[in-house]
Amino acid sequence: MASPAANNAPTGAPKEQGKSTSLLQRRIKKFKSLKRGYYSFLIVLGLYAFSFILLFFINNKALVVHYNGEYYFPVFKEYVAAKTLGMTEDGDAPVNFRKLQAKFEQENGDNWLVMPPYPWDPDERDQETKIVDEAGETVNYPYPPSSIHWLGTDPSGRDVFARMAYGFRVSISFALLLTIINYSLGSALGGLMGYYGKKIDLFGQRLLEVWSNIPFFFLVLIVSSIIQPSFIILILLLSLFGWIGMSYLMRGEFLREKAKDYVSAAISLGASDRQIIFKHILPNSLTPIIATLPFAIIGGISTLVGLDYLGFGLQGKLPSWGEMLQIGNDNKEHLWLLLSPIGAMFITLLLMTFIGEALREAFDPKEYSRLR
Repeated sequence: MASPAANNAPTGAPKEQGKSTSLLQRRIKKFKSLKRGYYSFLIVLGLYAFSFILLFFINNKALVVHYNGEYYFPVFKEYVAAKTLGMTEDGDAPVNFRKLQAKFEQENGDNWLVMPPYPWDPDERDQETKIVDEAGETVNYPYPPSSIHWLGTDPSGRDVFARMAYGFRVSISFALLLTIINYSLGSALGGLMGYYGKKIDLFGQRLLEVWSNIPFFFLVLIVSSIIQPSFIILILLLSLFGWIGMSYLMRGEFLREKAKDYVSAAISLGASDRQIIFKHILPNSLTPIIATLPFAIIGGISTLVGLDYLGFGLQGKLPSWGEMLQIGNDNKEHLWLLLSPIGAMFITLLLMTFIGEALREAFDPKEYSRLR
C-alpha cells in the first residue's frame, strides 16, 4: 500500500533526490556533464580572472621595497624616484628595479625588495641583456627564447611572453564588451519588433535592410585611417553593425513566444507589456543568446586580431595579438614571433569553441522544453 507521502507527491516535475529541479538547473547540470566544454569554461574563466592580477606576476616594478627603514610599494603607486633610492642624482629618472635589486644584494645590507616572478613589462625594451654569438659578436633584437625571456623578444626588444599575457586580457575584454553591447542592442530592438509588430516591425525591418547593406568593414577601415582608434572608439565603431544578427534572432523568438497560450493568459490577467516582456517572454527567449555567446566572443577576438594585423586596430597602444602576428609575419625567420600569437589564438579559440558546443547542447530546446 502506498504511503501518504507518496500519494501527496507532485507528479510531472523532474526530481533530484526528492526535490524538483527547474529548467535552468537541468541545463546547468547537463552543461557540467559535458566535461570538455565545462573544463574549457573553467580554464578560460580562471585565466581571465588571473589576467586582472598580472601586475603582481608580470611586471618590471617591485612589489615592495625596504630602503633605509622605509617601505615603498611601487606596484601600486608611482611615487618612487631613482634619487630617493640612491640610484642616481637625477630625481626624475625612473627606477630600474632589477638593477636596484642587484645593487641591494651587492651591498648585503638591510635594504631589500621583492620583484614579481616574471620581472618584465610588456612595453619595456630590454637594454640590459647582451647576447654574444659564437663569433663573439653581440646579437641584436629580436632575442631568441631563453630563461630570461621565455618566448624571446620582438624586434623592438619587448618581451613576447609579457605581451602575450597582457594581450589575452585585452582580447577577451574587447570581445566581451563588444558582445554585451551587440546583444543588448540586438535583443532590445528585435524584441520590440517581435512583440509589438505592425508599424514598429515594418519600420524596423526596413531599417535593418538598409543598415545591413552598408559595407561596415570598409567604414571601419576608413574611420580608423582618419583617426587613431582607442579601445572604446573601436568597440563603438564595431557595435554600430554587430547587433543586426541578434536582432533577427530575438525578433523570431518573440514572435514565436508571443503566440503561445501563457502570453494570452498573462494578457487576460491584466499583465502590463513590461511584465509580459521581462517576466514571461524574455526568460523563454534566452536560448539563442546563451548558446551563441561563445561564438560571438570568438568573432570579437578574431575581429580585433584582424584589424590590428592590418594596422587599423589599437595600433600599439595596448599589447595586441594582431600586432604580434603582423610582426611575426614580417620576421618569419624568427619562428617564435609567429608561433607565439598563433598558438595563443588557437588554444583560446579552441577552448571557446568547446564551451559553445557544450552550451548549445545543454540549452537544446528539443531536449529541455518549457512546454514538457
